[in-house]
Amino acid sequence: MSSTPPHPADPFTPPSADEARAQRVHTSLFRIAERHAATDGQRRRQVHPYVLGPHEAIRLVSFLLSGAALLEDGEAEVDRADITAALSLVPLARGEMDELEVGLLDMARGRGMTWPEIAFGLGLQTPQAARQRYERLASRTETGAEKTDK
Repeated sequence: MSSTPPHPADPFTPPSADEARAQRVHTSLFRIAERHAATDGQRRRQVHPYVLGPHEAIRLVSFLLSGAALLEDGEAEVDRADITAALSLVPLARGEMDELEVGLLDMARGRGMTWPEIAFGLGLQTPQAARQRYERLASRTETGAEKTDK
């Protein structure tokens, strides 16, 4: 399979942002896995072996329900209480992701990345959209070095 993206029929028409982002997702996951999760030690940096994080617990229940993961012999079936527990963790996981995104955006800006570069990474159409997203997340999480300048 070719690693170069297909060229648009018209070289003067940019691809849609949604298509470009979808093409980058696989490449992004592969890049980070190859560079920062290649060894067992690297993969264990973010996962505590005895405690599931909220996103891991949600993913586990979802995978078991969908059949993407199989129950081990003697393991209890996923029940309504398990589903309710996973749903209860969604706001916490979303909040953690918001905090991670604000932190990453702060660090990107601190490393000199521009709003157009950040918009590209987020798959947003404009630098203004990226800045507004940052401001919404920063105010919601009450973190971020660049609080709104209003």
